[in-house]
Amino acid sequence: MTSQPNTGSDPAAQDMSPEEIQAVIDRILAKDVPARNVTATDTDKAVFGRAQAISRRDDEHTTYDGDQQDLEERRALRRVAGLSTELEDVTEVEYRQLRLERVVLAGLWSEGTLADAENSLRELAALAETAGSEVLDGLVQRRAKPDPGTFLGSGKALELKEIVMATGADTVVVDAELAPSQRRGLEDIVKVKVIDRTALILDIFAQHAKSREGKAQVELAQLEYLLPRLRGWGESMSRQAGGQVGGAGAGMGSRGPGETKIELDRRRIRTRMAKLRREIAAMKPARETKRANRRRNSVPSVAIAGYTNAGKSSLLNRLTDAGVLVENALFATLDPTVRKAETSDGLGYTLADTVGFVRSLPTQLVEAFRSTLEEVADSDLILHVVDVSHPDPEGQIAAVRKVFSEVDARKIPEIIVLNKADAADPFVVERLKQREPRHVVVSARTGQGIAELLRAISDGIPRPSVKLELLIPYDRGDLISKLHETDAEILSLDHGEDGTRAVVMVREGLAAELESFVNHD
Repeated sequence: MTSQPNTGSDPAAQDMSPEEIQAVIDRILAKDVPARNVTATDTDKAVFGRAQAISRRDDEHTTYDGDQQDLEERRALRRVAGLSTELEDVTEVEYRQLRLERVVLAGLWSEGTLADAENSLRELAALAETAGSEVLDGLVQRRAKPDPGTFLGSGKALELKEIVMATGADTVVVDAELAPSQRRGLEDIVKVKVIDRTALILDIFAQHAKSREGKAQVELAQLEYLLPRLRGWGESMSRQAGGQVGGAGAGMGSRGPGETKIELDRRRIRTRMAKLRREIAAMKPARETKRANRRRNSVPSVAIAGYTNAGKSSLLNRLTDAGVLVENALFATLDPTVRKAETSDGLGYTLADTVGFVRSLPTQLVEAFRSTLEEVADSDLILHVVDVSHPDPEGQIAAVRKVFSEVDARKIPEIIVLNKADAADPFVVERLKQREPRHVVVSARTGQGIAELLRAISDGIPRPSVKLELLIPYDRGDLISKLHETDAEILSLDHGEDGTRAVVMVREGLAAELESFVNHD
């Protein structure tokens, strides 16, 4: 059945020529063709192509990743292409299509090189794709500093509007954190929704948060971001319930100063934020209790940290068969996962997978996820995972170390894990090896370098430091069993007539318990 133009009672539809009707169809179908009338100059450059921050591999999983049921559940709940039903004209009813958000990116090149600005915009494209959007075009503008009114300046904002109209986009994503006035000014010009980098990251966190604590942390971060950005819409936000007018309308008991609706919303948000902070504070003791148990038992802790999509969860699965969710997307996992592991000589330790970091990580997220990031700050060793196939691995390392400083983790011993070596440029790998003296080159997908990494972990974690020569009676087999556990190293073991003679290295807590069995001969 062939669709025909709507020629009902609307006179505009009856006056349209076939060429105009075809133009409407093309605009609504929004063909994926970038705006060709946009010319790249020294101060304004369009960026095309898929986001380089997301790998192009189809085989993102290995046998070490397990069944990945969480990933199947997440993808089952994803939006499918086609959810928007906006109409620009009633004549488009016959030709509209349901679709995902279609976005155009905009960024400023104010410092660094053009390659740095383009990499930042490609990372923004990866964030938008992770959030479920379709990236149509991107624009980098050379400018010394952002315009206080529209971020880009009125002239460039008008050019951005032309790109939005040509591509059929319904959202503009800006590669910076916009002031509320800048967002409003830009929206008034481009006539579509405008969001900034911080709002996009918060949206991804809201989609991926799974645990009760994670959801509370994300909601708190979103409310902190929203509070100064509440926007009134005409009379709907200016209602007063007090004073002479309110008293005349509502009678006795209602006279007073009154509040606008936006003031009421702000008060409700502050109340909700206070409640969320209490809930997160109430959840903190459970995590601290587990951490205290590990410290009391002197179990070394190793934290896997690094830039988002660097392969942290894949590395955890490779080292411990944890089976945690692995997805080729940014911020795929938010909730920390702790697994038990052992060195080749039987010394036990814990491996903790943490939330990924990103350049210009919103301060709201750092504060909201501080209890989660404490896993890094309280660890004995940090495995700093770096994606060496990324266009700017040095920038990733600098961004992660900046977050380490914010959570007081810079003094903890650090091993740079150069991951995805199978897909990286050998010259880039060699350059990073020269820059970072304490490094291991691995590939979580192929298993390259995993044995060397395990040796580095074994050498890097705190070892038992107290040497004892023990004579343990045969009726105290429980002590022999404890020495074979993961908090002691047995150097020699000899069974004699009067008991078992053992030379061991133990931690201070166990040394006090074994003091009465020390052989003084």
